Amino acid sequence: MATEDTLRLFFALPCPPEQATAICSWRDRQALGGRPVALENLHLTLAFLGAQPAARLDALRHLAAGVTSDSFELTLNRLITLGKGFVCLAPSEAPPALLQLGGSLAERLGALGIVLDSRPYLPHMTLARQAPSQAQGTAASFSWRAERFVLYRSQSTADGVHYQELGSWPLQAPETATSAASD
Repeated sequence: MATEDTLRLFFALPCPPEQATAICSWRDRQALGGRPVALENLHLTLAFLGAQPAARLDALRHLAAGVTSDSFELTLNRLITLGKGFVCLAPSEAPPALLQLGGSLAERLGALGIVLDSRPYLPHMTLARQAPSQAQGTAASFSWRAERFVLYRSQSTADGVHYQELGSWPLQAPETATSAASD
């Protein structure tokens, strides 16, 4: 449990409200079981930091401000189960800019002395926890343009888990070739 001196933190891509609504509507028709993740908590984790000293918050914000990465189209179209009953949406193919963003954050966090999970990064959005059976296969396709990443604080309350945005950083528009139409 996090105390006043420690914060449970993670970097993530927020899910736009219209996509979160569509995803929850689809999920609720699938009979996946388990405890559904609240609509307002849907996100795609980039780096889970766990319990961190509150005094480290400024350093984390500074670290994030130095990350440069292109914005990208994110499509979640695969249903998978991870660990013990975590039903998730995942991309069938991760955009290179997503992998670059996750790698850049991991490298910078490592330089700050924050040890991340040693398993290879697997982009996913958790839909439900403690599901009784394995879910696999294709899913409805949900897409949006990832244009920012966020540092969240996770707080457990009597009403459930709530995520508080502690900072947000833009992703750059990718450079595009000049079109013939602009000549």
